Amino acid sequence: MPATTVAVTGAEGFIGSHLTEALVADGHRVRAMVQYNSFSSYGWLENLPPDVLDSVEVVLGDVRDPGSVQDLVKGAETVYHLAALIAIPYSYRAPHSYVETNVTGTLNVLEAVRHLGIPRLVHTSTSETYGTAQTVPITEDHPINTQSPYAASKAGGDRLADSYHASFGLPVVTLRPFNTFGPRQSMRAVIPTVIGQVAAGERTITLGDLRPTRDFSYVKDTVAAFRAVGTASAERVVGRTFNSGTGEEISVGELVTVIGKLMDAELEIRSDADRVRPANSEVMRLVCDASRLRAATGWAPAHTLEEGLAATVAFFRDPANLARYKTGIYNV
Repeated sequence: MPATTVAVTGAEGFIGSHLTEALVADGHRVRAMVQYNSFSSYGWLENLPPDVLDSVEVVLGDVRDPGSVQDLVKGAETVYHLAALIAIPYSYRAPHSYVETNVTGTLNVLEAVRHLGIPRLVHTSTSETYGTAQTVPITEDHPINTQSPYAASKAGGDRLADSYHASFGLPVVTLRPFNTFGPRQSMRAVIPTVIGQVAAGERTITLGDLRPTRDFSYVKDTVAAFRAVGTASAERVVGRTFNSGTGEEISVGELVTVIGKLMDAELEIRSDADRVRPANSEVMRLVCDASRLRAATGWAPAHTLEEGLAATVAFFRDPANLARYKTGIYNV
């Protein structure tokens, strides 16, 4: 029986590259959209083993262009839509670009899936759409409270996905991951920021606010959640939104202590005002209730925070990997 084709937008990124690798391991052929660039760079896909890449068709394109999206999804059994602008600090500087990518780009994916009759679309949301927790743990019924232009643009994409299911019966399911970490993550995120600085020899770590708490999931668990909602029976998942997360929270300050112990390093923290979000924009607490996802698909996280951190430390301690990062600057 020939392998089925699935399509992934944002395949060159952190989670997208891990998802692409896992989908190939599941026996699929993956049509992977990489944002067009003049360097012909495939991002993190270039780090996948040759036998994995044999089952990946890399397509240079852009979700902001409807034609690119139509060509990508044509003939796919499932579309995983991960392409997005995600850096919160940069969304303060360039909010228009977030709307173009995260709202209009999502609209283009929805339209392509609708007109080409694709059987399943998995749309990616973010826990940032909830804002600071009003009740904990956060269920999918928690109010949406967008505290940054990034969060607002992602909530806009979510609402479009919901409307296309209600209006056209589009077979879309939304996954809302809480904070994901692991190898290949951008230095704009807190865990690579800390580990990268330590791996580069720093013992005074530059950070922003240490008080916010987050629910951190290892990337393989988040990828498993994508695969779960992508393959579950339609009656269980289509038209619904699902959180994925561990249900455990840790503050940024406590996280630094855990990483210091793992890396056998005594760390001091230096506060950098440039890394602190505007007061009303900082999300102070996020902790996930993933019981809806567990009930619908059987998904559950398989890795502890410490296990995931150990794998991430090993990645950044590889000189070839560390060389790809700029650990001495604030990566917006």
